[in-house]
Amino acid sequence: MKPGESQKIEIRPLTAQPDFVEAVRLQKEIWGFQEIELLPVRLFVVATKVGGQVFGAFDGARMIAFLLAIPGVKPGAKSYLHSHMMGVLPEYRNSGVGRMLKLRQREEAEARGIELIEWTFDPLELKNAFFNIERLGAVIRRYVLNQYGTTSSHLHGGLPTDRCIAEWHIAKPRPAVEEIVAEVEIPNNIGDLRISDPVKAREIQKRVSEQFLDNFQRGLTVVRFDRRENSGAYLFGNWVEQWYSA
Repeated sequence: MKPGESQKIEIRPLTAQPDFVEAVRLQKEIWGFQEIELLPVRLFVVATKVGGQVFGAFDGARMIAFLLAIPGVKPGAKSYLHSHMMGVLPEYRNSGVGRMLKLRQREEAEARGIELIEWTFDPLELKNAFFNIERLGAVIRRYVLNQYGTTSSHLHGGLPTDRCIAEWHIAKPRPAVEEIVAEVEIPNNIGDLRISDPVKAREIQKRVSEQFLDNFQRGLTVVRFDRRENSGAYLFGNWVEQWYSA
């Protein structure tokens, strides 16, 4: 029996202490973080008290994924949500659980009149990039070098934690772009290179960071993502309209 077939996957808010404890445990299982790098139970508690979001995905009684978001404020007192962490157990990846969590997140945010959700993601994680940009409709206008420092997670491969910032403008569709004017291409085997050839992986990461920063300096925005036979490509364009100044 495959994961998720035993019962329908359920998405629900996390409000009880045992659920928060389980979300902390999942961090260890998913990322392999050391204790000092874990988001603690008290952060989950605080998020539920100050306008954040804490959701869990359950296969029967078993929590298989979670999402944590905290509130933020942009210049001009514009409120938004920073979706800080979403984790899915390995055996449930590529099963739609992440999409279910994000859609529930959007539904709850819209009900409160929130128009923007942001989160960071590793630009070398091409599946995440496709999901964020093509499935959800996020755009990218910012790239941060080594945002979280080097971590103990095996998923990060000892590389600097460079991050793209995804902007999900949930109140309106992504604006049209007249043409693609630049791209940043990354080989599909980058995940394997983190383990087998970290020096090569770091060279690719450095090249990617330079291209991203150069394109953003030119005022371009990542508006699409193209999956190719041996690579994935971030596609940059000029927005027809700028309807939110981050």
